[in-house]
Amino acid sequence: MEVLITADQVRARVDEMAAEIMRAYDGKPVTVVGILTGCLIFTADLIRRIDLPLRVAFITASSYRGTTTVSGLLEIRDDLLPDIAGRHILLLDDILDTGKTLARVVAHLIDRGAASVKVGVLLRKLGRQEVPFEPDFVGFPIPDKFVIGYGLDFNDEYRHLPFIGVLQPGE
Repeated sequence: MEVLITADQVRARVDEMAAEIMRAYDGKPVTVVGILTGCLIFTADLIRRIDLPLRVAFITASSYRGTTTVSGLLEIRDDLLPDIAGRHILLLDDILDTGKTLARVVAHLIDRGAASVKVGVLLRKLGRQEVPFEPDFVGFPIPDKFVIGYGLDFNDEYRHLPFIGVLQPGE
């Protein structure tokens, strides 16, 4: 398997992103909302490095099923989301691909009454974006390849890898 981003590179960039986030929020309380399941490892590592008053919540927003690598109908579930009215939200996701999911989830959080929504993504896949969307915090720009590891999966496997790898056909 090709290692695109090593575990050490991920760790260092997550540290840098935490510092960027703390500067952006300047001591304000933040509700971190992670998009499950891909964001789990990224969110856990990042929030331990953020020195701000934090609440943590999760939602699901998925358009991939099983072994498909092509997105389908987006389904958002926010059963685990506390009241966010008037709160500053830091939405975290593993990857910005087409931009459709993040744009829809941001609109959903604003509809629920969030005071503000900033977005952090571990990866930004270049050349795939279909809707105009600019995240506030980006870990790494990556080429248009199917990646796994550090929370990203293929058919619910490979999430546990400490690095970002490129899945080759047949692996």
